[in-house]
Amino acid sequence: MPVEFIGYIGNFNASETIARSGPIISREHIAAAAAIHENGGFDRVLLAFHSTSPESILVGQYVTSITRKLKLMIAHRPGFTAPTLAARQLATLDHLSGGRVSVHIITGGNDQELAQDGDHLTKDERYARTSEYLDIVRKEWTSEKPFDFEGKYYRIAGGFSEVKPRGQDGIPVYFGGSSDAAIAVAGKHADIYALWGETYAQVAETIQRIRAAADAHGRAPRFSLSLRPILADTEEAAWAKADRILQRAKALRASASGERLINVNAKNGVSGPPNEGSRRLLAAAAQGARLDKRLWTEIAALTGASGNSTSLVGTPDQVAEAMLDYYDLGVTTFLIRGFDPLEDAFHYGRDLIPRVRTLVAARDRAAPHVQAAE
Repeated sequence: MPVEFIGYIGNFNASETIARSGPIISREHIAAAAAIHENGGFDRVLLAFHSTSPESILVGQYVTSITRKLKLMIAHRPGFTAPTLAARQLATLDHLSGGRVSVHIITGGNDQELAQDGDHLTKDERYARTSEYLDIVRKEWTSEKPFDFEGKYYRIAGGFSEVKPRGQDGIPVYFGGSSDAAIAVAGKHADIYALWGETYAQVAETIQRIRAAADAHGRAPRFSLSLRPILADTEEAAWAKADRILQRAKALRASASGERLINVNAKNGVSGPPNEGSRRLLAAAAQGARLDKRLWTEIAALTGASGNSTSLVGTPDQVAEAMLDYYDLGVTTFLIRGFDPLEDAFHYGRDLIPRVRTLVAARDRAAPHVQAAE
């Protein structure tokens, strides 16, 4: 199966090692990142969502206006826009962009952040609402006549959209969340289930859980893995680079600008993150700083695993081989972003993505022969 690569476009240049400066929306940074990802062979880019951030669908509209083929993965939180309207917004942008839209459903695990948007449901209630939300979104995208919907959170009478997704396959739905409630909803709705960069054993376990949940609905989702690759010409140089990244991250967190970055993007404390995905990354970090072949966990440990924060460290060939291991487990999409957003995206496009595509193609060519021998 062809492998997909997703990058990341932030609204400004910042990371765990780079303090934000300038406006909250930098059109120059967005444009530069879009060009680097499109020219570097990425399939899509993630546009993130937070309760205090610029609106991801509108940022996506700008990105599609300055690119030709780069696709979007628009992070979207159910519950704040009517599902009928959200379906039409996404379908409209899908037409205006020439069919380049996908949506990443993030229900949210941080009660404090949700409260900033006026949401005070429990986590399980939020996932139940998400399931109804996606039921309605899909009806808007597919129904050829008006429909009614009666649920606990939504009541729709005569819902209908004249604008449908542009492509025959519709708008892909990515889905994140690791709690039991999230797994159940993912099994019903996810076209692609998104994991953070966990160990081989953790990834295999989660894929098995999602497939079991999806079987009940006759579905077969694909799987995406999020990583922060750290590349250098030699393995020794790559690990030295990882150590420099860790030291810069520690220094930034200790500074006033670092405190601002933490308050905006990572409100969860290291001692007790509120979401299951962060707890799983911290459980991996507790096993050691270097796991499996080259999974590095120290940034996750430092930040409380408040997001995509684990890395594969090595030469481009070594990291590509480790990514192939995840492909063999069932991962067909990799979301990769660096600690230096622009420079790292360039190097991924030049040095990493072509290598992984070559390895995957070779593995797929060999697969029929392996099956025949068995």
